[in-house]
Amino acid sequence: MRSVEDQLAAVVDAAVAPEPIRVALTDALGLMCAEEVTSTTQVPGFPQAAVDGFAVRAVDVGGSAGLRRSERRDAAKEGEEGTEGADSEAPADPPVARERALPVVGEVPAGSQKPLRLQPRQAVRVATGAPLPTLADAVLPLEWTDRGRKRVTPQRPVRTGDFVRKPGDDIQPGDIAVRQGSVLGPAQIGLAAAAGRDKLLVYPRPRVTVMSYGLELVDLDRTPGLGQVFDIASYVVAAAAREAGADVHRAGIVNAEPRRMRETVAGHIAKSEFVVITGAVGGSGAAPMQEILRELGEVDTTRVAMHPGSVQGFGLLGDERTPTFLLPSNPVSALVIAETFIRPAIRRSLGKTAVTRRTVKARSLRELDSIPGRRGFIRARLMRDADSGEYLVEPLSALEAGPTHLLAGFAEANAMVHLPEDAIHVRPGDIVDVEFLHQRS
Repeated sequence: MRSVEDQLAAVVDAAVAPEPIRVALTDALGLMCAEEVTSTTQVPGFPQAAVDGFAVRAVDVGGSAGLRRSERRDAAKEGEEGTEGADSEAPADPPVARERALPVVGEVPAGSQKPLRLQPRQAVRVATGAPLPTLADAVLPLEWTDRGRKRVTPQRPVRTGDFVRKPGDDIQPGDIAVRQGSVLGPAQIGLAAAAGRDKLLVYPRPRVTVMSYGLELVDLDRTPGLGQVFDIASYVVAAAAREAGADVHRAGIVNAEPRRMRETVAGHIAKSEFVVITGAVGGSGAAPMQEILRELGEVDTTRVAMHPGSVQGFGLLGDERTPTFLLPSNPVSALVIAETFIRPAIRRSLGKTAVTRRTVKARSLRELDSIPGRRGFIRARLMRDADSGEYLVEPLSALEAGPTHLLAGFAEANAMVHLPEDAIHVRPGDIVDVEFLHQRS
């Protein structure tokens, strides 16, 4: 019997990223960048106001007094957030004499292309992001003035460069905006846009084909007859793979005729990064499918030391050596296997650093028994004590959630308790490892 760690290592090691494609920047979020994005321009491309205020010459508003760095940072924050009342927190700078009131000779909004020239002892009203008039070397924040419309009285001094975004402050020509291998989050998307790129070369979402096998299975558009059941597991696994970030194709129930079965599986192997076949392990009924799979490549159906989901298989099939998962048709077992092995494989192919979900230590609220020698994956409700901040976990018992093989209990769960192979019995109050599942709002 293989350990969970060994099975996971084999699965993740076999995961590969698909061939890069070029996509629109709006479609690149969450994907791994396959090129190095270099800026050809400077950002910003001109001196611009960092806050709403007045463009001035620092010398005209007592600039010799200067500003401490923390004061400039605080004022910038106030300007960006549109907060008021900054004067109440103003440090003890020397007041600016009232005779230093400056005439306001114009206004420049963000995006303005009309050049203005500032003369000595003048001010121009500017919005955040607006280009600075010629000769202006600082911006006096709105909160540091009497907010005059025709004449403005500074109440605190600024010095040259204060609240001004200089050309190239963010990006210089030749700077690397996005590195190859970076996962594209909002910041990376913004940097690519700043570099003028509307398309990026990325590793696309891995293609995952999910199909099912079993003479007892019928699809949802039919009414099950005697001895027949709906094909549930393939829907469960397809949803789990899509939630992990894959591009999923559910191929439905495979025809049991050997030649057509082989053609179907071989065709999907050739055009997928991963293939998942539910119902392909467990009992003599799966033997025909396993025989076909062995003709297509290497298949290992060794049991894994876990419950549920011990019966499973994994192999590399076809000339492309496509990673292929063989799952039982029981939907709970299939979902646990998908969370434990298929999700990490998908995440690795997406270039994610963290391929498994977050786990925490939690205090069990109930007694819990496990199977000796197997890692237990027990559905549960994870909570947090409002006073202590301690995580508390309530394993879902058979009384509430039904037998362990039924899917209804998972619908009530937001976590899985992980019990190591040697943890046969857990008492109320014992500390256990708990994995977060998809959060449902």
